[in-house]
Amino acid sequence: MTRALLSSLIRPLVEPRLPGWVEPLWFASKEQALELAPLAEIGWFDLNEREPMIEIARAATNLKWMNSIYAGLDFLPLDLLQERGVVVTNGVGINAITIAEYVVMLMLAHAKGYREVVRAQDRHEWLLDSPGKRELGGERVLLLGMGAIGSLIKTRLEAFDMKVVSVRRSGADGALRPGEWREKLGEFDWVVLAVPSTPETRHMIGAMELAAMRPNGVLVNIARGDVVEQEALVEALRERKIEAALLDVTDPEPLPEDHPLWDFDNAQITMHLSGRAQAKMFQRSADRFVENLERWHKGEPVEPQFDLALGY
Repeated sequence: MTRALLSSLIRPLVEPRLPGWVEPLWFASKEQALELAPLAEIGWFDLNEREPMIEIARAATNLKWMNSIYAGLDFLPLDLLQERGVVVTNGVGINAITIAEYVVMLMLAHAKGYREVVRAQDRHEWLLDSPGKRELGGERVLLLGMGAIGSLIKTRLEAFDMKVVSVRRSGADGALRPGEWREKLGEFDWVVLAVPSTPETRHMIGAMELAAMRPNGVLVNIARGDVVEQEALVEALRERKIEAALLDVTDPEPLPEDHPLWDFDNAQITMHLSGRAQAKMFQRSADRFVENLERWHKGEPVEPQFDLALGY
C-alpha cells in the first residue's frame, strides 16, 4: 500500500476513484496534516495560506510525489524538495481558460469605461455618452508569457482582431526574442504579463520599461505581483506616463488598505480572483490527479511536472 496525504476538501471528488493500492490519509486541519505528513509517499495538501503548506512539505520526509492545484509553487522550499528527489505536479492549465477570459474582461471593461457605467447605475444616473470609446480591434498587444494561459489569451484577443506579438526564445511565428521586446515597447497599445514568477522575471517591468511604453499604453498583469516593480508603477500611474494598469495581482497580497493603488482612477485591481472565477477547477484537478495515480503506479511520468530548479 502507498499512503497518500489528502485534503478532506477533495475527498468527495477523489475517494470513490482511488485505486486499491492507495491508502488515503485524510486531513481537515494543519495539525492533522503535520501529524500524518511523515507517513506519506504521495501528498496533495493545498491550503489557502502558504506558511502551513511550507510546514507540511518540510514535515513530509518520505514524500516522493507532491501534487498541487496551484500553478505557482515558488513559495515552497524548492531546494529541499529537490534534495529529497520529490516529483512535483502543479495546476498549470487548470485555470487557464478562466484567466484568459478575465484578461479579455479587464481589457474590454477599460476600453469601454465600464467601471463608470456601473457607478452611474449605482447613482441611478442615465448616461448620455459612453465613458469609454476605445476599440480593441486593430490595436497591438505585446504578450509576455506563452504557456497554457498565454496561448489562450492570444487566441481570444486575436478573435477581437487584435495584433498579438508574443515573446519566444526561438523568435518563430513573428515572435520577438527575449532580448528584443524592451526596445519595441513603444510600438504596442497593450502589454500583457503572463509569465511565471522567477528570479529572471522579478521586476521585469520597472521604471525604464514603463517609460518606454506609449502614453496610451495599458499594462495588464495576471502573472505575479513581483513581476512589476510596484513603486515604479505607482509613479507612472500618478504621473500618467501610461494610460492605465489592470492588475489581478499585486505585491504584496493582500494589498494594504492604505496603498495608493486603491484610489487611482487609472488602476483596476481584481484581488487575484481571475483563477478562482470558475466552477470546474476542483473537478479538473481531481480528474488529473486520478489519471496521474495510474501513471505513477505504472512507473510512467506524471504531468505536468513543476521544474524545481527553474521554479516553474
